[in-house]
Amino acid sequence: MERNTRVWLIRHGQPCPETRGRCYGHLDVELSADGREQMRAVADKLSDESVLAIYSSPRRRALESSEILQERLGCPIRTEDRFREIDFGDFEGKLYDDIAREYPEIYRQWMEHPTETKFPNGESFVQMQARVIEAAHELYVRHRGETIAIISHGGVNRTLLAAALGLSNPNIFRIAQRFAAMNLLVLMGDYPSVELVNA
Repeated sequence: MERNTRVWLIRHGQPCPETRGRCYGHLDVELSADGREQMRAVADKLSDESVLAIYSSPRRRALESSEILQERLGCPIRTEDRFREIDFGDFEGKLYDDIAREYPEIYRQWMEHPTETKFPNGESFVQMQARVIEAAHELYVRHRGETIAIISHGGVNRTLLAAALGLSNPNIFRIAQRFAAMNLLVLMGDYPSVELVNA
């Protein structure tokens, strides 16, 4: 009998305090001390799992999180560029209040219809969704019957959870993803079952 595929989707730990109140996706920021502690707690919870490989977003906050898990789990880290967070383009690094003042129409659309917004000189949600789902499906096939971890971002996790649950894009933000959130997808063949969300 074929074994199920187990995919742990884990959001990076809390980033450095300088990010508070700012828009960051592509912006490369490191973990805070609290974020590193959060990831050590995640590593403890995963210590009984036979994780074969960790796939990490290339962003520092995700790579640092992956390295903390690797210390405990002992499996290799492989960087996957398609698991990076959405690129907010000209909004990157700006305070939300400044974005609202400088780009009132786009900001209003973003707040009202986030999955329909194309960020100036950045990405749209649909563009991010396509690359994330493509990368994940490749891993589901490559690691059929095995256990892996994907360490990335809130937007990436929501995208993959929504795809597994069959949620439409406007409903994606109904899925909560705190820092260091643990989610578990179990695939029976190609059929995904969501067993854990935002733990």
